[in-house]
Amino acid sequence: MTDIAQGQAASPFSGWRGKPGEASLSEVNASVRVGGRTPIRRFLAFFGPGYLVAVGYMDPGNWATSLAGGSQFGYALMAVVALSSLMAILLQALCARLGVATGRDLAQACRDAFPKPVAYPLWVLAEAAICATDLAEVIGTAIGLNLLFGIPLEIGVVITALDVFLVLMLQRVGFRWIEAFVIGLLLVIASCFAIQLAMADPDLGQIIRGLAPTTEIVKNPEMLYIALGIVGATVMPHNLYLHSAVVQTRGYKRDSAGKHEAIKWAVTDSTVALAFAFIINASILILAAAAFHANGRTEVAELGEAHTLLGPLLGGAIAATAFGVALLCCGLNSTVTATLAGQVVMEGFLRIRLAPWLRRLITRAIAITPAIFVTLLYGESGTSKLLVLSQVILSLQLPFAVIPLVWFTASRSKMGEFVAPRWMSALAGLTAAVIVTLNVKLVIDFVSGG
Repeated sequence: MTDIAQGQAASPFSGWRGKPGEASLSEVNASVRVGGRTPIRRFLAFFGPGYLVAVGYMDPGNWATSLAGGSQFGYALMAVVALSSLMAILLQALCARLGVATGRDLAQACRDAFPKPVAYPLWVLAEAAICATDLAEVIGTAIGLNLLFGIPLEIGVVITALDVFLVLMLQRVGFRWIEAFVIGLLLVIASCFAIQLAMADPDLGQIIRGLAPTTEIVKNPEMLYIALGIVGATVMPHNLYLHSAVVQTRGYKRDSAGKHEAIKWAVTDSTVALAFAFIINASILILAAAAFHANGRTEVAELGEAHTLLGPLLGGAIAATAFGVALLCCGLNSTVTATLAGQVVMEGFLRIRLAPWLRRLITRAIAITPAIFVTLLYGESGTSKLLVLSQVILSLQLPFAVIPLVWFTASRSKMGEFVAPRWMSALAGLTAAVIVTLNVKLVIDFVSGG
């Protein structure tokens, strides 16, 4: 480990109950050299972590909720996609600030800020969120394999367990290679959606009108359910833990000036990456609205059904193929980031270090079991419902990651001179309040039978 990484062990901040332990993601902490004097070179040095985070905003679970929302309600939920993306940009900026300023990721911060009776339940909830994320990836990747190669869903689910070797290989050759792999697949995904949208020819006027929120989103329980799924798929709990760790892979100076510069470039990187993710997220919903809702297909929520219908509706097999390729790329990308997030959560909360392959197999086994069970009993229709449900579960877990993050970054005793500006803390607090309110409304509707 470099002297830079070791130098973060002594924290000047007094608001923590415990002292920092081993550096977050210690095997790659401060491993990416930061050089260059021009702004462009400095930005490129910090370019990458934001795109690892952006992957979580376009995973297969997001596809299911956006397809359901677009086919059922047209462009009406565009406002939810836009609002959740703005929430994501704000919260990920706070994650970067926390990780760079304190040398702690969010899991380590929770461990060092709360007593064990509070920290351990937060760990359990974080693990549940990662399992829900992994479940979406398992199902999405299996469906992608089925659509492109005809592999049965049950076998595809089992094959996804082998992706641990992909993650291990990338970790061994260097963190920049992980980032390059992820960004490369993101470019493939973007190209696929560009082809599909060009063929779908969506209504630009309706897209713009859909960006204006309406009260129907809250009043209509079905629309609220999908909206909450979109929020859960967009602002994901595991991303908050992941981002606060991966920003520390850069070898910036761990002094005041170095940290201020690192925060500036890390926030720039994540903002640009999440703007890109918004375009992809919006594309999924727009494609569903233009191809399905506009043609009277208002109940399309299954990824396989969407793949089958795209060709005839858009007049070309290339649209269906592009859909399958993009879905498989999303599943592979999400695999990498979920593995890293799982490592951050377990090591951060418990100071337990497991071999990456063992950690990955444990989380995959937890995700594969319900996926196989539902696939065998209900087929593809069951897996699609499970995808949407997994995203709603993520949304319900979200406050337990967001509230500590907002509190930590607003505390001068914990952040010192790097404390978040008041306007940022106020907006983040409002974001947390909106998320909690929507979750309460969802639970009330569920209990009351709505």
